[in-house]
Order: sequence, then C-alpha cells, then structure tokens
Amino acid sequence: MIGYVTVGTNNIDKAAAFYDKVLGALGAKRAWEMDRLITWASAPNTPMMAVCKPYDGQPATVGNGVMVSLMAGSPDGVKAVYDAALAAGGTDEGAPGPRGDSGFHGAYFRDLDGNKICAFCFAKA
Repeated sequence: MIGYVTVGTNNIDKAAAFYDKVLGALGAKRAWEMDRLITWASAPNTPMMAVCKPYDGQPATVGNGVMVSLMAGSPDGVKAVYDAALAAGGTDEGAPGPRGDSGFHGAYFRDLDGNKICAFCFAKA
C-alpha cells in the first residue's frame, strides 16, 4: 500500500550519509537520486524511504506527531538500525526493547533533522 515515505532535510549530503548507514542496516541501498531527493529501497518494487529538501524552498521542519517506522525483522535487526542511527549522529528517543505484551519490539531515534524514526518487529521474547 505505501510506495514511499519522505522526511525533510536541510542538508541533503549529511542526511544521505546518515541514511546510507541506518537503512543499510536493513539491507537497503540508494534507489533513486535527484538534486533535492534521495530514496532507498531493499528490493525493486518495494516501499522506499526518501529524504528531500522542501520543494517550496523553505526550511525543513519536523511534523508534530509524525513518525516513520521501519520494519526490522528481528530484535537484532531493531538493535542494528538503532545502533547505526546513534553512531551516525542520531539521538535516542527510546532504547530497543519490548513494548507491552503484544510481541512488539521497538527502538526510537531522531535523525539529524529531528525527524522521529522507529525500528520495529513483532517477536515474542
């Protein structure tokens, strides 16, 4: 259902380096590049994530209540994405671990522009 999701950036080069590491932890690679937009995907014809300099020329800002969630496949994958994000300069918003008793395992961080991202999986402990 989702083709791609975009988060704004004020520095496309720094954002690209950040997401190369973070999305690389999920096996994703750059799929599409333009001067204002870069997308990553893990396979052809699968949902993509993108960073984009706003087309209106105004600064990128963080959406209040907006969060992008990345399916990581396993608790180890959640931790790998979270660790890559923090190592690349992201900030902690919630360490990896189970949330509730539904089997949801997640980790939360903010990218270099303050966008909130979650890495998650469903896995009973």
